Amino acid sequence: MKYSIYLDYAAATPVDIIAKKAMEPYLTDVFYNPSAIYQPARDVRKAVECARATIASVLGSKDQEIIFTAGGTEANNLAVHGIMRRFPQGNIVVSGIEHESVLIPAKNYDCKIAKVKQNGIIDLNNLKELIDDNTVLVSVMYANNEVGTIQPIKEIASFIAEQRIMRAQKAANSNPLPIYLHTDACQASNYLDLHVSRLCVDLMTVNGGKIYAPKQSGALYINKSVELLPLIEGGGQELNLRSGTENVASIIAFATMLQKVQNERKVESQRIKSLSNTLFARLSQNIPAIIMNGDVKRRLPNNINFCIPNTDGELLTMQLDHAGLMVATGSACTASNDEPSHVLVAMGLDTDRASSSLRITLGRQTTEDDVHAAAEILTEVLSKYQD
Repeated sequence: MKYSIYLDYAAATPVDIIAKKAMEPYLTDVFYNPSAIYQPARDVRKAVECARATIASVLGSKDQEIIFTAGGTEANNLAVHGIMRRFPQGNIVVSGIEHESVLIPAKNYDCKIAKVKQNGIIDLNNLKELIDDNTVLVSVMYANNEVGTIQPIKEIASFIAEQRIMRAQKAANSNPLPIYLHTDACQASNYLDLHVSRLCVDLMTVNGGKIYAPKQSGALYINKSVELLPLIEGGGQELNLRSGTENVASIIAFATMLQKVQNERKVESQRIKSLSNTLFARLSQNIPAIIMNGDVKRRLPNNINFCIPNTDGELLTMQLDHAGLMVATGSACTASNDEPSHVLVAMGLDTDRASSSLRITLGRQTTEDDVHAAAEILTEVLSKYQD
């Protein structure tokens, strides 16, 4: 059997054995609806609330500020639509490299797109220029899913705090519009601090499918001061903000893994960074034409996004797959789209360079042997394109 190496952890992660064991009882024996009133169902409700408390503890929030969702996309949609429908007279400011689950909903409203620099870091001056007295939501992702750049969320939060004070002073005798900061932390959860008080964010998206929990599990942190409307109405679950019977098994697994990856993030970051450095050094030595996309230092430790001039990224991905290496050209959510990555285009890359880029993302199962084998495969395939 051909030796296959998976290096696309930004797209999906396998369910960890600990998560699998934690969720199994709730798929079979303990299957009860947590909204029912008999004792076994009340026990399930306690398990859900215990999971909520675990997540709140990890994020440094109150239990009631955690709303369970079916993954990051729903959480992002709830943040954007929920705020903008509550304050339809306001506008929203987002960065040009947001995930589509933020960008597309945002464009339904009065939306302003903040620029990013060539290194993939948001242009703070441009962001500040776009925010006005009618801005009710600013959404900037914590770490980018394609190039791994880590955004200055604390600095953005500090500026927004200043805006709140100025609004209150301007409108002493009226009720000014609020202004909230949302961050998509789906890719950040494995490696970065998620404590909401230290980040000073009002809303934050977290996603189980990126942290070795089941796909379609996740949550939106919503500060108690935030006003927003629900997207899904019905039985009133999740504090009337997300109706529908809870996916108990996935919630339990999600809470288990969020706690685990946050407890281990510093050690795992060091291990992954060492492997990433080894891989990119080997590639740079063997294929001198390689150009790194995104900031070299302010990036997730598992992310390597690079360009090979005069190549076709999609064709390369298929050739690498045939050779036993699974990587990506960009976000798996838009893999069927023939357009070049909107993230790379926003960073100023021309169409040719954007279309000749690959994304490699390492994960918990990645070993040193995997890295060396991947380097050999990449070198062999990419060398065919060199003069």
